[in-house]
Amino acid sequence: MNNLPEPYYQDENSVLYCGDSALVLKELPDKSIDLTVTSPPYDNLRTYKGFVFDFETIAKELYRVTKDGGVVVWVVGDQIINGCKTGNCFRQALKFIEFGFNLWDDMAYVKDPRYPRHNAYSSCWEHMFIFSKGAPETLNPIKRNNFHRSKNKLMTNRGKNGQMVAKRINLNTESTLYNVWYYSSGYMKTTKDKEAYEHPAIFPEQLVKDHIYSWSNEGDTVLDCFCGSGTTLKAAKILKRKSIGIEISKEYCELIVRRINKPIPLFE
Repeated sequence: MNNLPEPYYQDENSVLYCGDSALVLKELPDKSIDLTVTSPPYDNLRTYKGFVFDFETIAKELYRVTKDGGVVVWVVGDQIINGCKTGNCFRQALKFIEFGFNLWDDMAYVKDPRYPRHNAYSSCWEHMFIFSKGAPETLNPIKRNNFHRSKNKLMTNRGKNGQMVAKRINLNTESTLYNVWYYSSGYMKTTKDKEAYEHPAIFPEQLVKDHIYSWSNEGDTVLDCFCGSGTTLKAAKILKRKSIGIEISKEYCELIVRRINKPIPLFE
């Protein structure tokens, strides 16, 4: 442990390692990561330059390196084979629980459907599993407006005897966002950064930003062990978090460095 490879790139905010996540994670210190936001390869939906990943080792190591009260956001979906979903996302979730994590939430990322199914309803969402090591230390809830709410509203409810009871209460004009999040996806919707589309599978920039804001604070360390196009590292930099990225493809590492160092903001 702590025999980390030489960083592919490093600045005052970000460290990027080019290598196998299962091997690099083993060298990170215990309880050193506040938040992980990542999206692993979805079954065989993409070739990812022919690379594969050792899921069980990565899940175990994520538990070890996550601080008490830390969170792992695991954005994942299933491949459809012979008309049926593989169910591997559920197998992964159960393994995370087996290795010690709590399944704090199973959130949904709703996107624009692009691949209609003819023998079932078309898929338009993916899982965002929220795993925590104990109870989450941080939650900065994103709020939504309750336009229908007002102060001193007359509300009715049934008592234990089944009779309706009316009383006046004050209702908040805003409340915490629901656990179903909506993002537009596709070219120039997922991101305005054209370089990012050199990677075959990128998740929406705003999705990453929302999770980093929600589950960490300024100065915390955010990890992405499948760094891909570098969205997590760029978002962490904008939100004043430190970040560690791991990416096995040197070609994608070069893309990540270009995106980290772009002078224009990622989020507009």
